[in-house]
Amino acid sequence: MNPYEPDKLPLTDLDYRRLLPLVGQANAALARYDGLLQGIPNPSVMLSPLTTQEAVLSSKIEGTQATIDEVLEQEAGLIKEGEKFKDIQEISNYRKALFSAREYLKDYPIRLSFVRELHRILLDSVRGQDKTPGEFRKDQNWIGNYGCTIEHASFVPPNPLQLPDFLQEWEHYLDSDDMDFLLQTAVVHAQFELLHPFKDGNGRIGRILIPLFLYQKKVLSQPMFYLSGYLENHREEYYVRLKGISSDHDWNGWIAFFLQAVITQANQNGERVGEILRLYEDMKDQIHKTTHSQYTVHLLDALFNRPIFDSSHLVRHTEIPAASVKSFIPRLKKEGILTELRPASGRQPAILAFGRLLNIAEGKNVF
Repeated sequence: MNPYEPDKLPLTDLDYRRLLPLVGQANAALARYDGLLQGIPNPSVMLSPLTTQEAVLSSKIEGTQATIDEVLEQEAGLIKEGEKFKDIQEISNYRKALFSAREYLKDYPIRLSFVRELHRILLDSVRGQDKTPGEFRKDQNWIGNYGCTIEHASFVPPNPLQLPDFLQEWEHYLDSDDMDFLLQTAVVHAQFELLHPFKDGNGRIGRILIPLFLYQKKVLSQPMFYLSGYLENHREEYYVRLKGISSDHDWNGWIAFFLQAVITQANQNGERVGEILRLYEDMKDQIHKTTHSQYTVHLLDALFNRPIFDSSHLVRHTEIPAASVKSFIPRLKKEGILTELRPASGRQPAILAFGRLLNIAEGKNVF
């Protein structure tokens, strides 16, 4: 099989009669979702569980097996070794890459050097760290059944000697304004996956770039729109649609699939954000009635930012005095707001969970 030669961007001869109705629906759904984002005082804190969920689901597409609560339990010190710990480390790196990207995009546009830095963060000290983190590949790779030769590969990415030129063209396309930004996002993601510029981690980096590109184009007020839930639920079609581009130049099928993903996920994410907002307001009242404290909002933000935590975390990462924290926790446990996962023992602090938020994030009753 010969290496893939990507189509020139912007694309021509798309079936706009098929795509434009989906473009309209997707833009409307995303605008409604962004309207909710704009009404959140501190989205990076309040929607922290959604960021963790995205890291979990995007990594799951690549084979990791861990849940949101397990990631948070590991951060709190409950999981310290084993295969699960390795999976969680990969997910934690994904979150670090997302957080780093948000800060970068406040001042700079997406550049190839930035993409390499995201990749370096993603593969730091985890499986794949021997796959030249932060560097575009210089060897020919291919995709297929384990151990297959290039002749029997299902896909052979572009020749590494041509890859720098293709990446420069991709970066130039990022800076252009195509007919519609959501349609352009579909092309940006797929072209990156087909270029397959890294030895490992291409899928995760490509999915991270989706909200970042929409934020750069000012379609989103925050780079916090995540598609991995839909892509994980439709994983087989996701890969088939990408394969259809390389085998049959079927960009229309891929773009239609991507736009439907945006429509579905924007509506689902909007419902989830609405639940989180209502919970925040309910908890503001309930925690204040329980603690009668001036630190209600500090405490609430801490719970949303890290819903599984050790009790010393509240002292280290908030402005709440240690004595107040010590008095709050028994009252919050008694009211059922917090659940104790591990009791305090000697110098080892208790580990607690804010179950109602975790249930929303997981989409099921975990606590």
